Amino acid sequence: MENTNKIPLLVICGPTASGKTAVGAELALQLGGEIVSADSMQIYKEPAIATAKPTAEEMRGVPHHMIGFLSPEQDFSVAEYVEMASGHIADIHSRGLLPIVVGGTGLYINSLIDNIDFGYAVSDPALRQRLEDDAKSIGAEAMHKRLSELDPKAAERIHPNNTVRVIRAIEMCMLSGRTAEENMALSRKNESPYDVCMIGLTCFDRSILYDRINRRVDEMIGMGLVEEARGIYEKYRLKTASNAIGYKELIPYFDNQCTLEDAIEKIKRETRRYVKRQLTWFRRDARISWIDTANSEQFDGIINMCKFNIAKSKIMCYNIKE
Repeated sequence: MENTNKIPLLVICGPTASGKTAVGAELALQLGGEIVSADSMQIYKEPAIATAKPTAEEMRGVPHHMIGFLSPEQDFSVAEYVEMASGHIADIHSRGLLPIVVGGTGLYINSLIDNIDFGYAVSDPALRQRLEDDAKSIGAEAMHKRLSELDPKAAERIHPNNTVRVIRAIEMCMLSGRTAEENMALSRKNESPYDVCMIGLTCFDRSILYDRINRRVDEMIGMGLVEEARGIYEKYRLKTASNAIGYKELIPYFDNQCTLEDAIEKIKRETRRYVKRQLTWFRRDARISWIDTANSEQFDGIINMCKFNIAKSKIMCYNIKE
């Protein structure tokens, strides 16, 4: 018998610069919802420009959860994200509102909606420290090569410069004796507590998405990204927050190893590569209904297409305002 006690959950996902923030806020206003962010960098308090945290104007009065609550020197695991996000979703639902997950971190989203059991996600502070010392000694590229030998598929997903994630992946392989994929397979034991409607936003013409990214980076530079990144890097070094795209590419500039122009171009290039990885992740999920947001001037049409997909789903018990 179908479980009718599941929580209706709307997920708005997709790559960077696809318009998720605006669409999520508008749907929350029309459907009576609140937003739970699924962005692995927006969780931190201090980074704001590089992580493109939504402004008060962009939030439009809609409560946004899981944004700006963690200090950059603190570690934060996927398991902790799932636990906290689940609590917010349950609270939103208990108040008769629609929980809406909005973000581009595929691992967060899938771990949440698929009810992943993170019992395997053990840690060893002593081993973690040794790996961090190794990273400082032999460099990011050598550490990434070490991960490739232990878990080739994980190495494909994780950028070589994301030292924090590389170290964590190596640590989990060494402690569990299994690859990340094997651990995830073992973790899918429990039924999901959600009835999910997943909507993916992207630009079917990839060049439009890349143009948006280039413009966004230029705008971030004008807003003070370089100064923000310098402060984060000097204060936190290898911690997760300093590994955000837009920060780590500026480190060679801070160390007088490249020009600012070269660093900015690298930010744009690495963001485009990140978009490719996001799309690769999300396109494996057949539950996602994709909507083209290339013509941002047709915003009402995009919202109507979202509502059409929602109306077909199990979460249609919510009143959709015309």
